[in-house]
Amino acid sequence: MLTTKQKVWLAALAYRCVSVGRSAIGKGNSATVSRGGLRWQLDLSEGIDFAIYLLGAFERSTVNTLEKLVKPGDVVFDIGANIGAHTLGLARSVGPSGRVYGFEPAAFAFAKLRANLALNPDLDSRTFPRQILLSASAADPSEAEIYASWPLEAMDSVHPKHRGELVTTRGAVVDTLNHFVEREGIDRLDLIKMDVDGHELPVLQGGLGMIKKFRPILVMELSPYVHREHHHDFAEFVALLRDAGYSLQDATNWHPLPLDAAKLEALVPDGASINAIARPAAGK
Repeated sequence: MLTTKQKVWLAALAYRCVSVGRSAIGKGNSATVSRGGLRWQLDLSEGIDFAIYLLGAFERSTVNTLEKLVKPGDVVFDIGANIGAHTLGLARSVGPSGRVYGFEPAAFAFAKLRANLALNPDLDSRTFPRQILLSASAADPSEAEIYASWPLEAMDSVHPKHRGELVTTRGAVVDTLNHFVEREGIDRLDLIKMDVDGHELPVLQGGLGMIKKFRPILVMELSPYVHREHHHDFAEFVALLRDAGYSLQDATNWHPLPLDAAKLEALVPDGASINAIARPAAGK
């Protein structure tokens, strides 16, 4: 299993080759392209953007998982939407009768999310981007910066393990999932895709009421070390899922995963992550 640092290093190597080739024909890092029937405005020096440019998608395995789980007419939350790498595909999957809410607190990523939606007007009408930092309480202090950029050019300021760079959340508001659902009058929720780099516990704490009410499927990244870095208890996060009546699967092969923090940590090397599906148990 590759660590995030190793993945970014490989992407940076490929980026250097592509960048040299584009420079030779007078092209820079900015590109507007079509991939898999979706239009994208990309900055190729950014890891997520470059993956879409080169491979047609970011985290292809997650794309495949979401395509299997999301149905026409579904209501979906994309928490940690970034530039819309999964938001656009989700909007296509839910169809014209469905809805996708994209939560992204980082100012630069939120602007790119809106720009990518504008390039896909048929999806824009069923997608609702929100610059919201989700937390356990709406009274929690906002974070001035979060990791939402993965630069492929050499920088000293990146995180030593996952190679992310802090960016401003200027313009974002703090809210909870429970308050958001109530305020927006949302009456169903079928799936939550969540990629919040160690903030999963407070996000779910602030949405426990609506999770118990709607019982959505959760698709998320499990990376115990980032929980510790943000002073969140990974064991408490696992216990929350267990107590809410959820089971856990590996999103790659759909094999069961233990709802035990120590066993999960043993499966995930330091600096790495696995994608998981949490499903509500039948009858709960």
